[in-house]
Amino acid sequence: MEVPDTLPFYRGVAVSADLVGAGMAVFGDYGQYEGAVRLNLRNRYFPVVEVGLGKADHTDDVTKIRYKTSAPYGKIGIDFNLLKNKNDIYRLYGGVRYAYASWEYDLEHPPLTDPVWGGNTEYGGSGIKCHYHWAEAVFGVDATIWGPIHLGWSVRYCQRISYDNGTLGNSWYVPGYGKDGGSRLGGTFNIIFEI
Repeated sequence: MEVPDTLPFYRGVAVSADLVGAGMAVFGDYGQYEGAVRLNLRNRYFPVVEVGLGKADHTDDVTKIRYKTSAPYGKIGIDFNLLKNKNDIYRLYGGVRYAYASWEYDLEHPPLTDPVWGGNTEYGGSGIKCHYHWAEAVFGVDATIWGPIHLGWSVRYCQRISYDNGTLGNSWYVPGYGKDGGSRLGGTFNIIFEI
């Protein structure tokens, strides 16, 4: 005989921050500051909204091209608790996200000298407009540390759906996605407060 599920439908909300992206932004030449709000429905379904600010300021050592941007992005999706015991203090997640970013970037390059005709040619631009739509497949773990404090990590496979890289070709960095490309693998490490 099957035991009925007696858990209330709404079990609370969790607020989290990603430490990996923030560390990359502070110590590297690109990264993002990202936070999330996730609802808990019967300890099984977890609708989530993630928002962040992606930043990059990178100068290539060889070409001396400088790429600079700072822009918000957003993601919406759902996670599913994959464990049979959904009331455990540990959770194993599988989930999906739809994400979007719209940003402008500045590109600077030292003047190019024409080897045949001589003279210098400027290359670069300011305020080049771009946008990206992508999907993410998410696999993660969440563990209760103490009371409402949880730690968790996730691995994400990102697949570009549609995009516009502006007038100068591929952009170097996409806020929330990472370095430009058709697909990529990423990850997060989150500190989570469950209310």
